[in-house]
Amino acid sequence: MGSTEDLDYPQIIVQYSNGFLISKVMFTACELGVFDLLLESGKPLSSDAIAAHLGASTIGMKRLLDACVGLKLLAVEMTQEGALYRNTEISNVYLTKSSPKSQYHIMMYYSNTVYLCWQYLADAVREGRNQYERAFGISSKDPFGAMYRSDEEMLKFMAGQNSVWSICGRDVLVAFDLSPFTQIYDLGGGGGALAQECVSLYPNSTVTIYDLPKVVRVAKEKFVSPEDHQITFHEGDFFNDSIPEAELYILSKILHDWDDDKCIQLLEKVYKACKPGGGVLLVESLLNEDRSGPVETQLYSMNMLVQTEGKERTAAEYSKLLEAAGFGVIQVKRTGKLYDAVLGRKYMRFENDLRLLLSEGGGVLLVESLLNEDRSGPVETQLYSMNMLVQTEEKERTAAEYSKLLEAAGFGMI
Repeated sequence: MGSTEDLDYPQIIVQYSNGFLISKVMFTACELGVFDLLLESGKPLSSDAIAAHLGASTIGMKRLLDACVGLKLLAVEMTQEGALYRNTEISNVYLTKSSPKSQYHIMMYYSNTVYLCWQYLADAVREGRNQYERAFGISSKDPFGAMYRSDEEMLKFMAGQNSVWSICGRDVLVAFDLSPFTQIYDLGGGGGALAQECVSLYPNSTVTIYDLPKVVRVAKEKFVSPEDHQITFHEGDFFNDSIPEAELYILSKILHDWDDDKCIQLLEKVYKACKPGGGVLLVESLLNEDRSGPVETQLYSMNMLVQTEGKERTAAEYSKLLEAAGFGVIQVKRTGKLYDAVLGRKYMRFENDLRLLLSEGGGVLLVESLLNEDRSGPVETQLYSMNMLVQTEEKERTAAEYSKLLEAAGFGMI
């Protein structure tokens, strides 16, 4: 649309003004069970039948259904008996509670928690802090105390996060080949959906969900089956308690909750605990480097202002945090969806595992990290060989391979 048309009729301004109406129509249809009823019925239903089943007024339900048709969440068929409504395919997949990709729970969290906080957006902008105190009468100094203000609210939040990973989890976990990492800690792993996706993609791995005791309790009761033997739990507060040693740490939507100093504090703890050659995977929604978008991430950053102490960041800003904590060889992968991946590695220390190849009587000393002759390990050297692929044209070798190179150059007594 050209600028003249924009000024003649401000279509985009009208759309933006109606944005919250659109969200609330979708949230309300989910909350009342419209999409679930139409899926279960197996056939189109009239507005009167839907209203009767759901205990709603016929006037209100007719208007809600028509609005959903306009939003392409429902389809309508005109018959001699009147209008009959059915779900569109996208609603069957994403808005019904029984679907594996259901977004119902995150919708309910947005409708009942986020929506209320955003009523105080102007206050958040003026004050530069979250609005839990105004929205819920709870201190703004403890964001997660507010989010977990009751078992019911905590369950809603955890279910909502699981919804997100049902559509975004795979992409962030395959952004890099994580198969070399078999011992993984998911810090703040909540309901376990990302951990479940991880062990599904990497069957040789085990994932430990590290979260608050009350979160672990709900995860065990509601989300993670005892039969998921590759998933274990560690109760604690990773800011205040120790972090056990592992090869890879996943921080999904963790750092965006906190300011830079708190992020570095956590990353330094992770770096200290991390095995040499291991790393940390950050899963976040990345801003463009010039902060021009994506618009979803810009809006999420506003939500961080309203709900947390943090913000969304650029890839360069996350890289800077990782480097400040000691991580290097940082890689970034944008998935094209809501969440992206940043992988930082802990440089390996060779003092304890170096072997020396020495040609005496005037010669050359090679200092390298050696692969076993059957290439079965050590894992640090296998990982470092992967790093050579990423950063150089070279590779790590076995002792026999280095010996062959020396012999080809004329050295002996190897």
